[in-house]
Amino acid sequence: MGKGLEQADFLITEDRIAEIGMNLRVPERAKIIDAAGHLILPGLINAHTHAHNNLMKGTADNWTLEDLLNHGGALNGNRTIEDHYLSAALGAVEMLKSGCSATYDLFMGIPFPTIEIIEAVIQAYKDVGLRAVVAPAVADTVFYQTIPFLMELLPPDLKARVEEMKAAPTDKMLLLSEEGIRRWNGTAGGRIRVGVAPTIPGQCTDEFLNGCARIAREYGVGVHTHLVETKVQALFGQKRWGKTVTAHLAEIGLLNPKFVGAHGVWLTAEDIKILADQGANIAHNPASNLKLGSGIAPIRELLDAGVNVGLGCDGSMSSDNQNLFEAMRFASLIGKIRFPHQTQRWVGARDTWKMVTQGSARILDLANEIGELAPGRKADLILLKEESPYLTPLNDFLNVLSYIENGQDVAMVIVDGRIILDGGRVTTINENRLWAQAQERAEVLRGQNAEAWNFAKILAPYLAKATQKTVSLPFPINRYAVPI
Repeated sequence: MGKGLEQADFLITEDRIAEIGMNLRVPERAKIIDAAGHLILPGLINAHTHAHNNLMKGTADNWTLEDLLNHGGALNGNRTIEDHYLSAALGAVEMLKSGCSATYDLFMGIPFPTIEIIEAVIQAYKDVGLRAVVAPAVADTVFYQTIPFLMELLPPDLKARVEEMKAAPTDKMLLLSEEGIRRWNGTAGGRIRVGVAPTIPGQCTDEFLNGCARIAREYGVGVHTHLVETKVQALFGQKRWGKTVTAHLAEIGLLNPKFVGAHGVWLTAEDIKILADQGANIAHNPASNLKLGSGIAPIRELLDAGVNVGLGCDGSMSSDNQNLFEAMRFASLIGKIRFPHQTQRWVGARDTWKMVTQGSARILDLANEIGELAPGRKADLILLKEESPYLTPLNDFLNVLSYIENGQDVAMVIVDGRIILDGGRVTTINENRLWAQAQERAEVLRGQNAEAWNFAKILAPYLAKATQKTVSLPFPINRYAVPI
């Protein structure tokens, strides 16, 4: 046995772990699963993802976040309700196959989500069988208006075209979020819940942010947003509010133990103190932060301050896959270059294991339900086959899980006491049909969105000049790997 592992039997009754121990009494008519030769672990929990990304994964290479948002219409336009279902199901299956049993999903629609899109995404998670908190990601300000210097750089024709763009209506987006909560929060026996997601604070009016805070209070749900993911966002927020984004969110009452800030790359020391004081959470997405060149998040400082940190894959347009083992590896490696030879400050395997289990469970507001193997907890388990080149020899199993395992050894996933992956195959839906439908629709959508691709291409050089000019401005901290 590897260091820290024990042999045990599990008794699952309905949707919960009833007992853990050796030689447990087997109830009559119980189904027996022979788990010999397997590691039994709590299901991994993805603290931040985007269902809409999955149909267009693998499309981009050297894009910043601002480039990605510039291509929003090209990537997500002209989708049918069935497309939204397919994209969500595609991501859910990918997560499942690499040992993820629960997720927090901020999905989008172009020009904005609808009640039908919310229903389609929820249905996908219900059908696949994952546990999920879903939140329609919405805003009421046009993205291009949040990029300093952009409008003054655009030629008159392009400037006029951008100025004609209409933002999503504030009242309608608030009503949409509220209606989604009323209809589906707690559906599928409580396995699916609904949150509020003002997608990026800088893209939201204060009226909208205050409305989100009100809805969250009234319904007791969480708020999830992208918090200073890039230096552009941090500088725009500072200019707009005269204080950091985090300080402004605290001022209007958005920060509390059910608040989740994704990324948090450009948090200042004072921001971290505010988050800690409010009991707020950070969803760390190391692969995405690297792929988009956003910077290196201050995870050691957050942990030292007592801020809860969960682990996410982010959407497949920014980090390419939904594999939490890969996210653990990135999270265990990237922080080491920030503190040369100060190994006591490095983020390591035990930190990342806590992030992907207990930390992410708290982000989903399920700290007492999932993320740990214990009697009374939800029966969300994964089984990894031990006879594997990745798990052999099994010396220190947390080191192996964080640095070596890649998800190929996931043999079974159980959610709510139900087997939804067995022998590496999904038991709940037809995988082959899903692959075929997703491939067909992705090819159709690329053709249908040709005009949007062309518009994004025309805007790209002006956006690049504006963002480069913006990030050259001074800010109290630097999260890049080089001085700027």
